[in-house]
Amino acid sequence: MAAKHILAIDQGTTSTRAIVFDASGHPVASARKELPQIFPKPGWVEHDPEQIWSATVEVCREALARAKLDAAALAGIGITNQRETTVVWDRDTGKPIHNAIVWQDRRTAERCDELRRAGHEDEVTAKTGLILDPYFSGTKIAWILDHVAGSRSAAEKGALAAGTIECFLLWRLTGGKVHASDATNASRSLLLDIHTGAWDADLLKLIGVPRALLPKVVDCSGDLGVATADILGAPVPVLGMAGDQQAATMGQACIKPGMVKATYGTGCFALLNTGSIAMRSHNRLLTTIAYQLAGRRTYALEGSIFVAGAAVQWLRDGLRLLKTSSEVEDLARQAKAGHAVYMVPAFVGLGAPYWDAGARGALLGLTRDTGPAEIAAATLDSVCFQTRDLVDAMRGDGAQIDELRVDGGMVVNDSLMQRLADTVGTPVERPKVTETTALGAAFLAGLQAGLWPSLEALSKTWALDRAFRPAEDAAARDRRYSGWKDAVRRVRSS
Repeated sequence: MAAKHILAIDQGTTSTRAIVFDASGHPVASARKELPQIFPKPGWVEHDPEQIWSATVEVCREALARAKLDAAALAGIGITNQRETTVVWDRDTGKPIHNAIVWQDRRTAERCDELRRAGHEDEVTAKTGLILDPYFSGTKIAWILDHVAGSRSAAEKGALAAGTIECFLLWRLTGGKVHASDATNASRSLLLDIHTGAWDADLLKLIGVPRALLPKVVDCSGDLGVATADILGAPVPVLGMAGDQQAATMGQACIKPGMVKATYGTGCFALLNTGSIAMRSHNRLLTTIAYQLAGRRTYALEGSIFVAGAAVQWLRDGLRLLKTSSEVEDLARQAKAGHAVYMVPAFVGLGAPYWDAGARGALLGLTRDTGPAEIAAATLDSVCFQTRDLVDAMRGDGAQIDELRVDGGMVVNDSLMQRLADTVGTPVERPKVTETTALGAAFLAGLQAGLWPSLEALSKTWALDRAFRPAEDAAARDRRYSGWKDAVRRVRSS
């Protein structure tokens, strides 16, 4: 059998998935396993790296079985991952020395504040495109070294390895032979100069991360390593890697400057392709590497929303207003018109464009007749309002946004997508394949395998499912958004 399929590993914040794609970019079979969340303290979020690894192996085997394929049918593996989530492990044993610290974790907020007060943020932003925030992986690595006995000394001697989840998975898949991170994930560390594509000695010293700990930085598509035969039954090359939002950008075929996509999962992340120009935002958006192919970097402006789908999970698990997350659409539809309830889901602070690690969530505008339906509607509205925050910031930086390509688990909700179009004032385009994060990882692997000859060939596989066009008048749209801005002001920490 000719190797014409790609196995995409999508290791996310709340689940681990594997999807088998064929040479047309269509999903053939998939498997998923939920990932337990660990909350040691308020604002702290961790994962067990061993659970991530065992789930990855399990879903890969299950997806292949469901596709009725064996490893010989695979042209390669593509990996995409929850970005910034950080692991440090022993090079000899491969065992993590601490739980993974998740991207949402806020424990290094004080350290970031110290660096900012000392006047380092301009230097950090100029080199990395990022701001000093606990979101990024560099201060997470330093925290582990400072809190696990003997680890800093071991790291300086080269006995430990560190990386984000794709790096850890590549190490495990290759039996410890390859320690590498792709450029998109490396660009989220506060340690990489995105203009040179290399780790920066001054930043390493500033953040407190030994160079010996870090992986090699590689392209998003290439011969990245070989998964050992014991995992899937035969050796399989790993040919693609990218952080989840960059992978979704690829899966949405946003390969030309000016194209923008928004992915709605645990959080929401909007990326605007800026081509070969690393544009610096005047509106507190991030500058990041969108992808790196054959050593050439393509950049993006990014807006990061920390809580989107996670707010619906809170309705389900915290308030117990829902039995399943999918019930939220029907419940929200029952809300009273003009209820004026606002939910600001700042459970782990606010991301772009506010970057307020001290903000906390709130429900505002409650009255005696507020009920579960109004709270559900306000929760979905918060996703739309936060997206408008990002789109307005991009427009403020000079972008002309004619449409917004959307993907992720939340976009199957038609009423939410219409509300999004109304709130942002821009057509919202939903593709036929909404698992674009995994698809982007498959595309990157398929480029190296020769299944797709070019980025242009990939873009031709993109197909529209439905376009949602704004139906609300501008005055009403702006009136609702003004209420959101007031609600955000009330929860800000400063």
